[in-house]
Amino acid sequence: MPHSIPFGAAPDGTAVELYTLTAGALTCSVITFGGSLHSLRVPDRTGKPVDVLLGFDTLEPYLTHGKSLGALVGRYANRIGGAKFPLNGKTYSLAANNNGVNHLHGGLVGFNHRIWTAEDAGDNYLTLSLFSPDGEEGYPGDLTVRVTYTLTEEGLTIDYWAQSSQDTVCNLTNHAYFNLSGHDSGPVLDQTIQLPADFYTPTDPLSIPTGEIAPVEGTPMDLREPTPIGAHIGEAFPQLLQAGGYDHNWIPNDEAGTLRPIARAFSAVTGISMEVLSTLPGVQFYTGNYLNGCPAGKGGAPYANRWGFCLETQFYPDSPNHENFPSCVLRAGEIFRHTAAFRFSAK
Repeated sequence: MPHSIPFGAAPDGTAVELYTLTAGALTCSVITFGGSLHSLRVPDRTGKPVDVLLGFDTLEPYLTHGKSLGALVGRYANRIGGAKFPLNGKTYSLAANNNGVNHLHGGLVGFNHRIWTAEDAGDNYLTLSLFSPDGEEGYPGDLTVRVTYTLTEEGLTIDYWAQSSQDTVCNLTNHAYFNLSGHDSGPVLDQTIQLPADFYTPTDPLSIPTGEIAPVEGTPMDLREPTPIGAHIGEAFPQLLQAGGYDHNWIPNDEAGTLRPIARAFSAVTGISMEVLSTLPGVQFYTGNYLNGCPAGKGGAPYANRWGFCLETQFYPDSPNHENFPSCVLRAGEIFRHTAAFRFSAK
């Protein structure tokens, strides 16, 4: 196994470790708290390594900040409206940890605030595991989860695996904040984003999907061509106004179930391009609208609103409460598998 180094201890005394993966010119570090991606260094157009992930130098901000920087998120990533959902004729109640009404990112102590177990590791990969008992945060079933980070010369791949003892809902993702000009370079508004998606899921003022599948055509949500993130983010479009920017689920055009491209981003400053691929039905594009007040980041970087963006591969938010959305139900004994890949190039 690659050498790990201590990264502090949780309040209960449990040690947190940092693992570093290498592949060619790329390096990636992961901490066992939240299974969080801590750094990802990729070469820019001159070959200089650039850390494209927001993160912290010490454990304490990860414990207290609450923005899930780089973390693995579950049992249900994103939001569940009314903090409840029906399954097999029963209604399950969850923590209303979002605006006092809705459920967000797995609850009061989601997977992003758990210490994961390093099961296996090599120079370029790390497998983490977690056990979530029946009833934890209100969810049914004993859930066993394994996530493998694999670094290659092309980029980073995340493979998710889960199995439950009872029917449950399962939606696992990673909440990395990217800045392709460098984590300490400032707002991402000049970087370009492309989402090959004809439709997205509009939300109510508390970011819960209404159930509508809406076309992006003719709206600032149309990101089918490479578009500066800041080009339309300030327009008086109700969906943008109520979310403080982009914080919505897009529906990639190509069919879910196979690893297909769902997003591309680019920084003209570094020349770094990132292509995102996923097997799940949706992707949440979030522009870091609520990073103000964030503790200082790595190297003392003064992270603030829109200093990073997220591309969270996922089932749609609030899927358990919308029959017209792809089902996120994981049946007892069946296996949840999902792959997300982040591929880098520079020119």
